[in-house]
Amino acid sequence: MRMIPIISVLIVLAVVFVGCTDKLDIQQVYEFSLSTMPVQKKIKKGETVEIRCQLNRVGRYEDSKYIIGYFQSEGKGILKDENGQVFMPNDFYELSKETFRLYYTSLSADQQVLDLTLKNNFNQEFKLSITFTNDSSE
Repeated sequence: MRMIPIISVLIVLAVVFVGCTDKLDIQQVYEFSLSTMPVQKKIKKGETVEIRCQLNRVGRYEDSKYIIGYFQSEGKGILKDENGQVFMPNDFYELSKETFRLYYTSLSADQQVLDLTLKNNFNQEFKLSITFTNDSSE
């Protein structure tokens, strides 16, 4: 009978020491999204529209990296960043800041749809579509 308390104490100690680790559990993966200020809905051929973007992060892990790309599913146009770098469809570009501006120039008189994709280095992605209709007013 004297052995039961000793065995119980040894089991508790074993569970405590085996369950402990000296490594911190740091969360690296957080949800994120991309939002924009209101964007005009109509665009004329040759017109440029500013798209003000904001990366919204639920949590913060400093080693997270984000890239952005786009696909134009309808219409034709050119997308540039605020430094004038032209974005090629289906290519990705690293984001250097969380608040940034994109500039879209219409090259057609048809409806135009931009599908933006934001990805992080943990294989998560967020998609956002922007649609423009042709502005035929003079």
